[in-house]
Amino acid sequence: MTLYARSRQVPASLLALVICTIGIRLAAGTQWSPFFVTLTLAAAVAVAATGLSGQDIELDRTAAFNWLPRRLGHMLLIGVLAGGVLLLVQAPGGTQVATSVVLRDGAGLLGLAGLAATLLGGQFGWTLPLLWTVVALFVPSPDPTKVSGAVAWPLLPPEAPMSWWMAGILFGVGTSAYTLVGARR
Repeated sequence: MTLYARSRQVPASLLALVICTIGIRLAAGTQWSPFFVTLTLAAAVAVAATGLSGQDIELDRTAAFNWLPRRLGHMLLIGVLAGGVLLLVQAPGGTQVATSVVLRDGAGLLGLAGLAATLLGGQFGWTLPLLWTVVALFVPSPDPTKVSGAVAWPLLPPEAPMSWWMAGILFGVGTSAYTLVGARR
């Protein structure tokens, strides 16, 4: 397990995740809002997702053990750490975003990271979470009943079913794809 963690740069990814989360929280200051929560989660998931493949995928695939639990565990660890660190960092502040928003956004962005690693390679696991977040942040006044709501699901209020459906679908598809197939060669 230690070798697996080192080959996926888990210590460096964890450090980057914590630095991103604390840095964005400090930069947001009193303006802390779902906007910054989404941005923070995207940054945290993106930096942690860069390690979704090892140095040599061909060598990894020759291993005689089952990769499914390791891949799933790695994905879930990224989500738990990104959400957990964010909840810890926002706790001392006066304004706190609901835990349900952190859970929803973290799950959806994690799925996007898994999908990016599967389609583009582990070193590009950061691309889809950041790209989707950037696009969502620029959608003017997203409507939960229209396409703009599907695109900007991370910024919708937690009562909007569209946001939960999108996050759930992305989490299911991305996590399943990465767990079953792994990162692209």
